[in-house]
Amino acid sequence: MGQKSLSEVNATIHTDKSTPWKRFLSFAGPAYLISVGYMDPGNWATDIAGGSAFGYKLIWVLLASNLIALLLQSLSARLGVVGGLDLAQASKNAYPNWVNIPLYILAEIAIAACDLAEIVGMAIGLNLVFGLPLIWGISITAFDTILLLFLLKKGMRIMEMVIISLIFIIGLSFLIEMIIVKPVIGDVLLGFIPTNLDGSALYIAIGIIGATVMPHNLYLHSSLVQTRKIDPSFKGIKNALKYNFIDSAIALNLAFFVNAAILILAAAAFYVNGYFGVAEIQDASHLLDNLFGKTAPMFFGIALIASGQSSTITGTLAGQIVMEGHLNLRIQPWLRRLITRLLAIIPALFTILYFGEQGLGSLLILSQVVLSLQLGFAIIPLIHFNSDKILMREFVIKPWVKILAWTSAVLIVYLNVRLVVEEIGTWMEAPGDHLLIYTLVIPIVLASLALLIYIFVYPIISPKMKEKKQLPHGYAKKIALTELTDYKRIGIAIDFSGNDQVLIQNALKQGGKSANYTFIHIVETAAARYLGKNALDNETKLDEQNIRIYQDRLRELGYTADFQIGFGAPANEIVKIVLAHDLDFLVLGSHGHKELKDLVFGTTVDKVRHRIQIPLLIVYK
Repeated sequence: MGQKSLSEVNATIHTDKSTPWKRFLSFAGPAYLISVGYMDPGNWATDIAGGSAFGYKLIWVLLASNLIALLLQSLSARLGVVGGLDLAQASKNAYPNWVNIPLYILAEIAIAACDLAEIVGMAIGLNLVFGLPLIWGISITAFDTILLLFLLKKGMRIMEMVIISLIFIIGLSFLIEMIIVKPVIGDVLLGFIPTNLDGSALYIAIGIIGATVMPHNLYLHSSLVQTRKIDPSFKGIKNALKYNFIDSAIALNLAFFVNAAILILAAAAFYVNGYFGVAEIQDASHLLDNLFGKTAPMFFGIALIASGQSSTITGTLAGQIVMEGHLNLRIQPWLRRLITRLLAIIPALFTILYFGEQGLGSLLILSQVVLSLQLGFAIIPLIHFNSDKILMREFVIKPWVKILAWTSAVLIVYLNVRLVVEEIGTWMEAPGDHLLIYTLVIPIVLASLALLIYIFVYPIISPKMKEKKQLPHGYAKKIALTELTDYKRIGIAIDFSGNDQVLIQNALKQGGKSANYTFIHIVETAAARYLGKNALDNETKLDEQNIRIYQDRLRELGYTADFQIGFGAPANEIVKIVLAHDLDFLVLGSHGHKELKDLVFGTTVDKVRHRIQIPLLIVYK
């Protein structure tokens, strides 16, 4: 098998507990990490806008979104448990390579849109609690990468406990808010009756759907469930599916409570008091201050900080899954996090500088609409994979589940298409030059629609998908022993650190007395870096004497040996020597640097292995 999804934590939590209650607790966790995406600052913006503009009338949209989310997240978990693949890996295996590139780009846009909401929310929360200016709050959020790296090193269980603690803070804060605001229960219940959606109500409703059913959560859930080590038998998988569904139901209902509380808070505090146009989170906090005193906005800000910080952790994990799955590309988590965060910080800073702080609320709602527009590209493949009898075996979804899933997908796609058509129509009616709409917007929309149709149709018309067993990296091949490699020119990179003996022994085992051995040493003094071969300092002279001792000793033992000395950066010089002398095998020592030392001193091994095309034996020293 190849690379597992989130391999550093894959199957690290054991579920073979003695009692059903303990088994349930061992499965509990992934859905709570998912649920934070359903109560992030983006939800706040759409819920506040909906509650202030339409009162309790959109609560039914929240409920419908939550039910759709529960259905889709359960399908995502099923794919991970039964298929052993996350959604990105399954897409990589099932669709042509050219399809995975736009799917990856769309998923990254969704993650950046989600991250944008978290940045703005965190900044507003810091402003409410500590009085920090928004532009400074947004800048500070770039450094929360450190928290994610710390939690990843502590393990998945610790991360889950941190997230659950933050969720508890959010829930408690809104429970106190509800007690302060005192909504009318009868009016709240009327909001569960569906009403017609058009105009701004449709825009807000789609934003609510996009904020609730997030595409990156579908990728994330299919990976997180694989952190549990389960019994691969039919009974073991069936129990895992049952416990994961219970976990999802509890976590997502908690998220529904938070979202409903925000909308009810906005309706009771603003709509009832005649404030119909509150779309900005910071405006909401100021009005809460005026209407209910200092306590309400304080708890509002605390919940906002907890929401933003918890969501940013899960967003980073989703980004890693999407990149590794669609592109088979893996980079350092801190770099992955920094790239995602910068993609979100730049538009946030631009909005503040160009439109002022009052533009952040509109930016938040737009980010959630963008999320909704990406949903079809994740939902359609997910339903196809869960319907695949080869991949899911006896756990393929039942016909009634399939009908519900496709109905949800059709509803979401229809609402999105309707929104796009209405928005383009509005832009066309506005005065001015429409060249950009014709040359950029409409072609992108048509290309996206064509891609959506393709990913729906391809699994139906392509027999290859039905025949192919979707393994992460393919099949093992027969081992042929007829042509074993015989190395003739072996390089040994030494540094006189006291452990050269181990390197030399390992090198001699590879080639015996039939190979030629080239000792390689790099002089790193200041003189060597600037003067190169002309450096005649004491260290250079001593190093040459020592390397000759190694050469002479091997020759005495009957081996063929020579040496090469490089000057300057070790990785660059080693690569130059390997290429110049046509070496076919290299033995290199690893010093065991970790974390900060690697950052300060660099990683010679990594730099060398990516630049040479010959086998490399790394010996831990």
